[in-house]
Amino acid sequence: MPHLENVVLCRESQVSTLRSLFGERHHFSFPSIFIYGHTASGKTYVTQTLLKTLELPHVFVNCVECFTLRLLLEQILNKLNHLSSSEDGCSTEITCETFNDFVRLFKQVTAAENLKDQTVYIVLDKAEYLRDMEANLLPGFLRLQELADRNVTVLFLSEIVWEKFRPNTGCFEPFVLYFPDYSIGNLQKILSHDHPPEYSADFYAAYINILLGVFYTVCRDLKELRHLAVLNFPKYCEPVVKGEASERDTRKLWRNIEPHLKKAMQTVYLREVSSSQWEKLQKDDTDPGQLKGLSAHTHVELPYYSKFILIAAYLASYNPARTDKRFFLKHHGKIKKTNFLKKHEKTSNHLLGPKPFPLDRLLAILYSIVDSRVAPTANIFSQNGIHAITSLVTLQLLTLVGHDDQLDGPKYKCTVSLDFIRAIARTVNFDIIKYLYDFL
Repeated sequence: MPHLENVVLCRESQVSTLRSLFGERHHFSFPSIFIYGHTASGKTYVTQTLLKTLELPHVFVNCVECFTLRLLLEQILNKLNHLSSSEDGCSTEITCETFNDFVRLFKQVTAAENLKDQTVYIVLDKAEYLRDMEANLLPGFLRLQELADRNVTVLFLSEIVWEKFRPNTGCFEPFVLYFPDYSIGNLQKILSHDHPPEYSADFYAAYINILLGVFYTVCRDLKELRHLAVLNFPKYCEPVVKGEASERDTRKLWRNIEPHLKKAMQTVYLREVSSSQWEKLQKDDTDPGQLKGLSAHTHVELPYYSKFILIAAYLASYNPARTDKRFFLKHHGKIKKTNFLKKHEKTSNHLLGPKPFPLDRLLAILYSIVDSRVAPTANIFSQNGIHAITSLVTLQLLTLVGHDDQLDGPKYKCTVSLDFIRAIARTVNFDIIKYLYDFL
């Protein structure tokens, strides 16, 4: 166990619970375990590390890769077959069309001598994709131990809650285990653990503290923060390498790294440049693109796609909802301006002030204006996107004003000025004026 504590940080409670559920190798474990939590909360890493460290027989399958029933079932069976025939060094490919065939073949594969007297674990990562497959698949996996009469445990790893999985007809309830988001203290401890051997732990911990101070409000993703830490560390220790500062001269080190961290804010969650291209960009001594015409109080650094969220929020606040079809639908047909305008709407919306809008309208406008500008790898519309909206509310660029009476969804207002949003739009080469109803 001490070895596990050194490898799996800040997840002691979850590791302890899983070890209790697994029990001894020959004991019957819980038939199914549902593990959920936001992205980069350690679900996959903890599960894989625990199974490998304890040397338990297991197969790990990603449901994104196995997008059909046949691919999923065959990959599970073939990996199990490889485990059972590892001593012989030869195995044949198994074909499987239905879940009934899977149960029959599963019994045969797990009857092997090296799997017969111990629990076999099947781990299904990205388990939310199971909901798009056959209706009998999820209930079947939940009761696989009963159906196959074998010592097997199925682990589901997902980013959504169990209530979104449960079929209307009912099913066997799994043991549900939640992985909470890492706190800033957890992130500090985990990231500091990765310090290069040529530098002291205190020096790298100070760097991580600076990094989290800049990025924590807009990014809680451990994978992204780890990527940013590796990418920017050479620039942070550059004065030390050149002999211009010592490891304890934090003020000078901060002044050296600050402009480069601001540049990195433009590409949070994105991968439009490679690490080598980023290093070339860091060598450019020109200041990062700053917002002109703004006071120091109103100037903020925002990630690239957070700027688009703010632009979409401004358009939703100052454009009437019925104009969305005209501005954001590509094939809306011809709309005559004389029929489009109404007499009572001659007053400028900018004089009346921002109006509240629901979250679904914000996302619809965002889909339209982002289009192909953001790389497909950017996880904008998932939990990271919600973090971005929350950050804009924290920065008082958006205001949460209430909930919709019918849908009970949040409503927001954009509180920034026209000059501010035009400056934001210029940094992403977006012409906001042609999308504003007041400037028709």
